[in-house]
Amino acid sequence: MKKILCLLLVTALSFAQNANRSYLSHTWKKNSLEIKTNDGSYQIKYLSDKIVETSFIPNGEIFNPISEAVINTNQKSKVKLTDGVNALMLYSKDLTILIDKAPFKISYLKNGGFILSEKNGYVKKEEAETLEFNITTEEKLYGGGARAFETMNRRGKRLQLYNRASYGYETHADLMNFCIPMVLSSKMYAVHFDNAAIGYLDLDSKKDNTLVYETISGRKTYQVIVGDTWDEITSNYTSLTGKQPLPPRWAFGNFSSRFGYHTQEEVERTIQKFEENKIPVDAIILDLYWFGKEIKGTMGNLDWDKDNFPNPEKMIADLNKKNIKTILITEPFILTTSSKWKEAAANKILATNADGTPATWDFYFGNTGIVDVFNPQGKEWFWNVYKRLINQGVGGFWGDLGEPEVFPSSAITAGGKADVIHNVYGHNWAKLISEGYQKDFPNQRPFILMRAGYSGSQRFGMIPWSGDVSRSWGGLQSQVGIAVQMGMQGMAYMHSDLGGFAGDYFDNELYLRWLQYGVFTPIFRPHAQEQVASEVAYKDIVTKEKAKKQVELRYQLLPYNYTLAFENNQKGAPLMRPFYMESNSSDIKSDQYYWGANLLIKPITKANTTETEVQFPNTVFNWFDFYSDKEYASNTTSKITVSEDHIPVFVAGGSFIPRIKTITNTSDYSLDNFDLHYYFDEKATTSTGSLYNDDGVTPNAFEKGNYEILKFGSNLSNNVLKINCTAEIGKNFNSKGKNVTLILHNINLKKVFINGKETNFTTNKNQAEISISWEKGTKPEIKIEY
Repeated sequence: MKKILCLLLVTALSFAQNANRSYLSHTWKKNSLEIKTNDGSYQIKYLSDKIVETSFIPNGEIFNPISEAVINTNQKSKVKLTDGVNALMLYSKDLTILIDKAPFKISYLKNGGFILSEKNGYVKKEEAETLEFNITTEEKLYGGGARAFETMNRRGKRLQLYNRASYGYETHADLMNFCIPMVLSSKMYAVHFDNAAIGYLDLDSKKDNTLVYETISGRKTYQVIVGDTWDEITSNYTSLTGKQPLPPRWAFGNFSSRFGYHTQEEVERTIQKFEENKIPVDAIILDLYWFGKEIKGTMGNLDWDKDNFPNPEKMIADLNKKNIKTILITEPFILTTSSKWKEAAANKILATNADGTPATWDFYFGNTGIVDVFNPQGKEWFWNVYKRLINQGVGGFWGDLGEPEVFPSSAITAGGKADVIHNVYGHNWAKLISEGYQKDFPNQRPFILMRAGYSGSQRFGMIPWSGDVSRSWGGLQSQVGIAVQMGMQGMAYMHSDLGGFAGDYFDNELYLRWLQYGVFTPIFRPHAQEQVASEVAYKDIVTKEKAKKQVELRYQLLPYNYTLAFENNQKGAPLMRPFYMESNSSDIKSDQYYWGANLLIKPITKANTTETEVQFPNTVFNWFDFYSDKEYASNTTSKITVSEDHIPVFVAGGSFIPRIKTITNTSDYSLDNFDLHYYFDEKATTSTGSLYNDDGVTPNAFEKGNYEILKFGSNLSNNVLKINCTAEIGKNFNSKGKNVTLILHNINLKKVFINGKETNFTTNKNQAEISISWEKGTKPEIKIEY
């Protein structure tokens, strides 16, 4: 305690808060502290031992308790208040708040160490309201949503908070489709500003160690979140704002997608091309031609163009028989020239002008209004569109232009004026679809692909993508930074149009490198403007065969990838993780990342690359080339020869990597037979792994007991490797026996025993294979002498 008090004295001398704000009194009730000041009041509440929420309510305002982001405010915490003559101290096990009474100041500490303090706190300016904080000189700052920058550290930037598309971006885009008012610090804390209105996030642009949140209106509420690791911070944040539901398993397969398929015949012919070439595929995505022959003038029809799609029900049914899902694009804009305009206007489901008439404006696609997704009538009307399509057999939806792309400030919704709700429009659009599925299709996992969202959008099952990226090497170079930063902010399924979207640049090398990267991203979805084919099935013979191998690898890794998705669902852990996330360093590189905890990925993002440099993190184990098994020491940097056929991928020593053989699509997925790869490393004396399995379709399968988790453990001692296999089976899961091929890398075997009985094995170069018959209810124990 003396250490904390001494540190607080130093910080009090170093940082002063608003000199015009003075402490008057306080009350403490039910883990909530209210402080009266001369110009308003503070409400400070611990939401957990590691999360505290602070709100300032200026005199004359009423506190708005409604948050668009936060859903879990009842987490357990033990908090104490100490009331001194000069200061109040509020503290949990991990997070301490000091409130100096004179001069008034609020400071936050983690484990006794200063992290940040209010500088001026709340300040009302002529056209904005701000919250200002002191930060330390050395820390690096991340967050702010999806942005394309050359470095991961965003300190020094002033980031606008206004969801907006950046068409054809490459390595730099200050403003993109997902503006999340959240800052993460290398000092292992995060600040989330819990207000949806547009504004700015200033990450010390004036280089005076100041963090500023600026908004036009709304809540003056923020949460400070701490953790000892990046994983813990992300877990704490997603506990606060909601975990991502587990997507349907087919979402981890290959998509056929382009802008766009013009006719029913073209859709059927495209899938036939995949079949003829034996290329696995799980879904086809129809862009805006499904409801109109022309790009302009038809948006808002939200129904089939029967000239070009004469029998959509049969088309969808035929695709469903092949276990291929149909996904349709939808937009919230209802053009005045569309077939739905009169209906929408008559039902009063559109955003309005001040006089109550439908607000309209011109943009690229025509003269338009927009569905008011904050209006219960608007939500019901829009959901009924989706409900009709789902009943026709549609398997998922693509929500486009949901920033919204054009949304004049004068427009009014039931949730407020356009600028107040702009950043949460896509968030609430996804919410209405998610809630509609829960109500009318409770046994189906939704697939909601969206271009814009907000803090907590992950809890609606939103699958975000990085917008209309340029089809160029520069476009590819920005993707790792966008994806891993969004994963740290809860949106773990951020991915890109594989191959790039915007432009007619034709480069098969770029296409293949993008697909090679895409294997190790949350969603594998080649997509582009139609000048150059995006589908693997339409490539030339040489490119097609190389791309097909990437698709096949994607399917082979389904057991590993689906387990990552389960870990995200339960713990909030990103699928794509920042480099050094596992070793808790602040050195987050933008050209390397983890795929889960076991694979280290180095995308190739420049043409004609024959050699690249890979930095191996400082871990207790070594690293092994995924393709050649070559060993690399931890905490080293190596020059790697680059293959044309794949990007550099490395496996952590001691890892268990489950795989299957290539399948036609995920409907053939089964763990009756699977391969379990183990990467032997003498430094990895113990290790664990797991494999999650369910039916791939049931919502909340784990919570319903409809699952199994296969668990693996290794122990290495005295030239003996022991591998144990156990199973956790949910009460409602029909588990079967398994035939497992254990593939051991980098080890020369002498003898193998399964449950005490010596058994045969085969060897090939530096790999050995052991066949294991894992009967239901048993716990195979493999003893390996080497």
